[in-house]
Amino acid sequence: MVARPGPGVPLQGDVMTVRRDCGRAARGCRRMRGLAVLAVSAALAACAIEPVTPAVPDMPERFRHAGPWREAAPAMPQTGGATWAVLADDELLRSLTSVAANNQDLAQAQARHRQAVAAANGARATLWPRVDASAAASRSGGGAEAAARRYVAGLDLAWTPDVWGRAGAEADAAQFDVRAQQAAVGGARLLVEAEYARQYLRIRVLDAQTRMLRATEEAYARSLALTRNQYDVGLVARSDVLLAETQLAAVRVQLREQESARAALEHALAVLLGLAPADFRLAPVADVPAPPSVPAGLPSALLERRPDVVQAADDAHAANLRVGVAQRAWFPDFTLQASGGWQSATLGQWLSAPARVWSIGPALAATLFDGGARAAGLERAQAVADEAAARYRQRVLAAMQEVEDALAAIVTLDDVIARQEEVVALAAEAERLMRNQYAAGMVSFLDVAVAQNTTLAARRDLLDRVGARLDATVALIAATGGGWERGL
Repeated sequence: MVARPGPGVPLQGDVMTVRRDCGRAARGCRRMRGLAVLAVSAALAACAIEPVTPAVPDMPERFRHAGPWREAAPAMPQTGGATWAVLADDELLRSLTSVAANNQDLAQAQARHRQAVAAANGARATLWPRVDASAAASRSGGGAEAAARRYVAGLDLAWTPDVWGRAGAEADAAQFDVRAQQAAVGGARLLVEAEYARQYLRIRVLDAQTRMLRATEEAYARSLALTRNQYDVGLVARSDVLLAETQLAAVRVQLREQESARAALEHALAVLLGLAPADFRLAPVADVPAPPSVPAGLPSALLERRPDVVQAADDAHAANLRVGVAQRAWFPDFTLQASGGWQSATLGQWLSAPARVWSIGPALAATLFDGGARAAGLERAQAVADEAAARYRQRVLAAMQEVEDALAAIVTLDDVIARQEEVVALAAEAERLMRNQYAAGMVSFLDVAVAQNTTLAARRDLLDRVGARLDATVALIAATGGGWERGL
């Protein structure tokens, strides 16, 4: 007869049942605790203050000198040949292609863009698992112990899931850095193109002034010859001859000054083209191109293409995302780790089962005390974001100012040029009458010299103002992010 256990003592089968039930309960409790931790952490993450994208300053309904405009939302810039097509100069457009290909400032901007792309790829790589391989061989011993060999090889796998979105936010911020550097490339290209166009057009104005001075030199030489003839027959005084010679010498001095100024502009063009100044020459070009007209009611979409505005906006986005990264620094990191390999005293036993080792398991790491380092990091990230937001708003305001300045200059210079053309016509007519009167002996050569100098000054002023009008056109093209033809 089999003796039964006393009251309160379970059977063996009952013991196994109780243990199984308790194990299930314990595992259930652990799962509940894990879920609770995740829920609390997720709630903390949800309560984190998300950064706010800075608002663009209000666009005016109408610029003082052109409009209306609407509020701008920056888009990616476009630059190239179409940017400068409004200037209607084929030689300039061909040269700008070489500028884009060879300018060293632009090459630096392109290199910075590649750096940003590499950094973004590195930030994105943190979202993936990491696998490391290792191998080692060692020999150890000491005292009376025999020397021992040890051969080790293994693989380690580690993955930190982006539970709180910290790595993802940093990767997104790095992508905005890429966009900002891409806009910076467009900005660098627009700047060097604008500078080349400005210097090129100044050379064209100088060439036109040189042609005018050479024509004036010929006219003054004829006046000097006439004055000498009249002096030889006793019709005029020696002072008239000296005055005519002085005028001619002064024009020749101005011609030499023109050559020096043109050489300096050529040197500037050479550097923009990535060439040594000694290796570049620009042949004298045709007449100064007529300044293009600016249509009324330029749309604000033109400002949206400005590379510096786009860059400032993307910098602000990246800074805001990094505030979120700094806020999540208080959350723990979960890491899943696995490793496997072989350890043996001899290479022959390396692949045998007793030599194999492995481990697998999760890890949780959290910083409990850092002396305020994370708080300081958050404060810094917020300050950087505030700076980027202010810089973005300031860039938009500066863009509006530059457009206003260029439009005001164009409106004023169009009127000034029209009036100056009248001045030139009047001065030329007065000079013609004065020469006729001098030939008839009615006036002295001093009167002729005054009339000639007045005409020369009027013509030079006209060309200077045409150059200023072209300069303002280049400034407006740059200020609107690359012209207006494609924006209408």
